[in-house]
Amino acid sequence: MSSKTTDDTSTEDRSRPREEELVHFRIVRFMMESGIKLRMTSVPMATAAIIYHRFFSMCRLQDYDPYLIGMTAISLASKVEEEHLKIRNVINVCYRTRQKDKPPLESQTELADLRQAMANCELLIMRTLGFNVATELPHKYLLHYLKSVADWMDPGLWERAPIRDTAWAMLRDLYHGKVCLQHKAQHLAVAVLYFSLLCYGAEVPLNNQAETKWWKVFAEDITEEQIKHIIEQIMDVYDMERRM
Repeated sequence: MSSKTTDDTSTEDRSRPREEELVHFRIVRFMMESGIKLRMTSVPMATAAIIYHRFFSMCRLQDYDPYLIGMTAISLASKVEEEHLKIRNVINVCYRTRQKDKPPLESQTELADLRQAMANCELLIMRTLGFNVATELPHKYLLHYLKSVADWMDPGLWERAPIRDTAWAMLRDLYHGKVCLQHKAQHLAVAVLYFSLLCYGAEVPLNNQAETKWWKVFAEDITEEQIKHIIEQIMDVYDMERRM
């Protein structure tokens, strides 16, 4: 009886996305929307998501306000990537993004309270992450890989199929889940490129005849099984979006 109950519980846990994962997805989407309004580029936005996920990989969600952590991660990432944002702008934009039906913040007291809360939160994040908030991102690798594959592919096919745009969109989207923490930057770049080619039925010429597969050219230590595992995790992120 006990074994059956345990099996039923395990099956139920596997069949539904964990509530915490949905919360994190929602918060990162809020961060991305706010980042776009703040005219952040892709690298600091990715860094903000990494900081957020790293913090909650070490701390319990129920102990902290995830919106405050997300808002502070945006400000902190802008400093790390040297695209500095004014705290007041971050506060106002994030507030309006979250509270779309409410008027803008005008109370100096509220602004001062939020500014102080963010300052305290930034120190908390820094201490939690051991004052190490810099991280290697896949963006530079994906840029290089796309240029290389474009040179190998038929120019007509490359122009007709939006492989490049799809790869960048997938890279942006994967930051909604913790997959961004679980793999090397090079491996993530290879996986989104592999997935993009797969989506459009495109193949790198002579890949089947080559002694070294194209993905091994970019990352010697990656296997096709690892690539497929990353793709499954990216699909899980998209599945969470459908369940929102």
